Amino acid sequence: MATVSVAASEQYNYDIVRKFAIMTLVWGAVGMLVGVYIASELAFPFLNFDIPYITFGRLRPVHTGAVIFGFGGSALFATSYYIVQRTCQARLFGGGLSTFTFWGWQTIIVLAALGDVLGYSQGREYAEMCWPIDLLIEVVWVAYLAVFVGTIMKRKQEHIYVANWFYLAFILATALLHTFNNLAVPISMFSLESYSLFSGAQDAMTQWWYGHNAVGFFLTAAFLGMMYYFVPKQAGRPVYSYRLSIVHFWALIFLYMWAGTHHLHWTAIPDWTSTLAATFSIMLLLPSWGGMINGIMTLSGAWEKLRTDPVMRFLIVSLSFYGMSTFEGPMMSLKDVNALSHYTDWTVGHVHSGALGWVAMISFGSLYHMIPRLWNTNMYSNKLINVHFWLATIGILLYITAMWISGIMQGLMWRAFDDFGNLQYSFVESVAAMHPFYVMRALGGVFFLSGMLLMCYNMFKTIKQGSAEPQTDAVAAAA
Repeated sequence: MATVSVAASEQYNYDIVRKFAIMTLVWGAVGMLVGVYIASELAFPFLNFDIPYITFGRLRPVHTGAVIFGFGGSALFATSYYIVQRTCQARLFGGGLSTFTFWGWQTIIVLAALGDVLGYSQGREYAEMCWPIDLLIEVVWVAYLAVFVGTIMKRKQEHIYVANWFYLAFILATALLHTFNNLAVPISMFSLESYSLFSGAQDAMTQWWYGHNAVGFFLTAAFLGMMYYFVPKQAGRPVYSYRLSIVHFWALIFLYMWAGTHHLHWTAIPDWTSTLAATFSIMLLLPSWGGMINGIMTLSGAWEKLRTDPVMRFLIVSLSFYGMSTFEGPMMSLKDVNALSHYTDWTVGHVHSGALGWVAMISFGSLYHMIPRLWNTNMYSNKLINVHFWLATIGILLYITAMWISGIMQGLMWRAFDDFGNLQYSFVESVAAMHPFYVMRALGGVFFLSGMLLMCYNMFKTIKQGSAEPQTDAVAAAA
């Protein structure tokens, strides 16, 4: 990574990075609060209060939208704009175009949440937004692509650092996925309802081509771009193997696109399609673990930082969860395993080990590194960072352990037969058996949310004591 001069650092557009960084914190708190509430609704149904607008079915997409696209999306905008400028030694392309992406993206999140609460939905996982919002997403995303590619094209560094490869792949793939998954015909210009261009099995395959690759590119490839910049920076070490990072990139980008249909084992789709998806899912284990090893081994020669630097702990533990989730996912794609896990809470546990353990933790570490430099100050309290780390880690472990036990128990109870060949347990009995684990999941969410709120407080105090001028490399050595 190139050293950025004081003169160069002064010409960067850090204002837009600050805005997205602040909204990352806001949406993180909001989205996780909603998540804790809906987890509590499942454990204690009276919390619905017979109000349709706050039932689990309507608040669940509010939660996923706020944490994936609000928290995760804002973190990606912030870090990608920060990294592309610093590694290319060039100010963001497009002038006010980046500001348009900020206001456009925040508008999308708010409109999507309102639509969910009011009951307007396409009924598509991670893509519940109605067609007018889908069109706005398309416009904002094209502007984002223009800003990012334009900045790379005007770079002063000949080399394009690998983090930018991952961000660019994420932007291009997300545009492709969003466009084709949302091909639909509106009922009328004045109706929010529409008919999908696809139907039946084709519609399901299109949705899970989108759904899994939203995880693969939005929640994996993009955050790997974050990892490849902030882990070496925080460690003060070069990336362990640059060659491995390139192999990791190309293998991951090629293999992920084929894996989505493993969500549709034991359904009406042709058997060969889900077998193909399971095959590519197993192959994905190799590049995924290659990336995890590359990130963790970057700490070679600086292992003591795990004892002394809580930010480093966030980054390295996130990679550990990345490795665990990318082992568990391929395993669950095997048909014999999927026969037990399908439709159970095991899948929920798997998703959240990646979402909380990988996506959220790498974002926390990156923000703790970046925000003091954006406001030319030091963190208000390193002790609070350490407390946040342990709250988040305990919360994740409580959450995923509860869902693993609940999910495997569900699968076993649903498959159990008595001596006469009848089902041994009714569905209601399996629901009753899950209750203590739902309480445990909600408790894990409370721990994780508490850490998020603590981070917001720590960041507020940090920003308050900082200045509007970004930190230069003269002030923050190799920042």
